[in-house]
Amino acid sequence: MAVKQFKPTSPGRRGSSGFSFEEITKSKPEKSLLATRKKMAGRNAHGRITVRHRGGGSKRRIRIIDFKRDKLGIPGRVMSVEYDPGRSARIALVSYRDGEKRYIIAPVGLKVGDNVQSGAEADVRIGNALALQNMPNGTVIHNIEMTPGRGGQIVRSAGASAQLMAKEGDYALLRLPSGEMRRVLAACMATVGQVGNVENSLIKLGKAGRTRHRRRRPQVRGSVMNPVDHPHGGGEGKAPIGMPGPKSPWGKPTLGKRTRGRKPSDKFIVRRRK
Repeated sequence: MAVKQFKPTSPGRRGSSGFSFEEITKSKPEKSLLATRKKMAGRNAHGRITVRHRGGGSKRRIRIIDFKRDKLGIPGRVMSVEYDPGRSARIALVSYRDGEKRYIIAPVGLKVGDNVQSGAEADVRIGNALALQNMPNGTVIHNIEMTPGRGGQIVRSAGASAQLMAKEGDYALLRLPSGEMRRVLAACMATVGQVGNVENSLIKLGKAGRTRHRRRRPQVRGSVMNPVDHPHGGGEGKAPIGMPGPKSPWGKPTLGKRTRGRKPSDKFIVRRRK
């Protein structure tokens, strides 16, 4: 897939880029796999903002994605590759032999007409889903389960991939996109291949409006606030923040401070990402 450079017809267009959508084969989604979602604008059930700088944006409808890949032993055929506004990756519409249709994350190299399958008898081929214990070492995978039967939870964004490094008893050793080495139960399912839309990180939005379309509202720097509003606020002119390191509006250290505490899953991490 190619990245499209826009002509500088305006200051917002100058330097911005977008997708050419060459891999998209269908413009309208499958109606039976759509769901509506109410805009919460970062607010919880009590109406209080719990996630700042969210709100507005273009209307979206949720595509129901099959992360579990639990159509075991039933072959399916890729009918189309489509755009999903809710994620950076592309999605593929798969029609199974029993007549059911499902969306899956489209890996690199998956085309219309290809056959995909899940289960122990499936080949180690792009788009097929198998348990980690049924894959050879060195396999590139994505959409990986953390708990058997729960569905893929990690390595699902555009261009992401993990690698199966080794199998030790009931566990498989994975190298995640962050560089972290982690053990996962070998009975967990994963999909073969790298997630598509690899050039997603090369896109330059170019103007503030494209950020607003993504439901991101402006962020105001703490250094331009008053002391009552932010620890960085106050001072005459362009003043330094007056502290050894930056803090959040609530006084917690940020920008490099590790926030992960002691968790039971620490025993599964062989090598940290940092």
